[in-house]
Amino acid sequence: MKIYYDINDFEQVPHAVVTIGTFDGVHRGHQEILRNLVNQAKEIGGESVVVTFYPHPRQVLSHDSGIRFISTQEEKIRHLEALGIDNLIIIKFTKEFAAISSEDFIKNFIVKNIHPAVLIIGYDHHFGSGRTGDFSMLYELGSQYDFKVEKIQEQDVDNVAVSSTKIRHFLENGDIKHANMLLGYEFSYSGKVIHGQQVGHKIGYPTANIDVAEEFQLIDKPGVYATFVDFDGHSYPAMTYIGKRPTMHDNRPQSIESHIFNFDNDIYGKEIKLRFVDFVREDIKFDNTEALKNQIDKDKSNIINILNQIV
Repeated sequence: MKIYYDINDFEQVPHAVVTIGTFDGVHRGHQEILRNLVNQAKEIGGESVVVTFYPHPRQVLSHDSGIRFISTQEEKIRHLEALGIDNLIIIKFTKEFAAISSEDFIKNFIVKNIHPAVLIIGYDHHFGSGRTGDFSMLYELGSQYDFKVEKIQEQDVDNVAVSSTKIRHFLENGDIKHANMLLGYEFSYSGKVIHGQQVGHKIGYPTANIDVAEEFQLIDKPGVYATFVDFDGHSYPAMTYIGKRPTMHDNRPQSIESHIFNFDNDIYGKEIKLRFVDFVREDIKFDNTEALKNQIDKDKSNIINILNQIV
């Protein structure tokens, strides 16, 4: 996949089939659009082109400092490449760019630089200043600039409409199963293993503490999770804790730490990936460390049963 960080650098291709969007999470709805994109490009002897934006528009236009997203920029790129996209154009999103009208965006960015044969969009796609651009406007512009416009209808999974907003809501509430169902894969974090407070070692459950790479990535609800840890080409079952360790009274920031079953390798400083399978229990303050250890013993047994059903 060719990646362009300036649309003016794009090397035009014949019969470009194009889609535009933020694609946070690259969920099943996005995947339907992207599969159509790739298939149509192959059918007409062209290439698929995805136009996306970074930073995410909400980071630039919203005053909400608590904005969090499903996937990092690097994860989004990996998902797009895995789906067979030929070209990815990442437009730097600024307040000045946001002020461009929808018609000027299509005319001066998409038509001028890409010359699309086909433009494929999602059922609720809006674009341009004030998000005034929609399917009707694109249809008119397509007639004017000689490109075909297609709309992909809303995707449902078990009668639940797929959207990034719904997935964020599920993750914030610890509903990993529904989030994963709409994503079409397991929600994950990637990050470097850092030194912790060695609390896990003291109670017989050493953990790998994860420094999540992207400050704007959504962090799951505090609690205990059934997870897999991917490292060095292998996948290991693990239980993962997210929280502030209330039993320890250490007043430290929220941590993400995983106890990897039957694993004793030194991975400090290494990059690992956590894949979340299920939420097991809430974060609880125990009377003492013995009570905490007894609960962790139960968590481990429960999580092994959950993960054995996956493998």
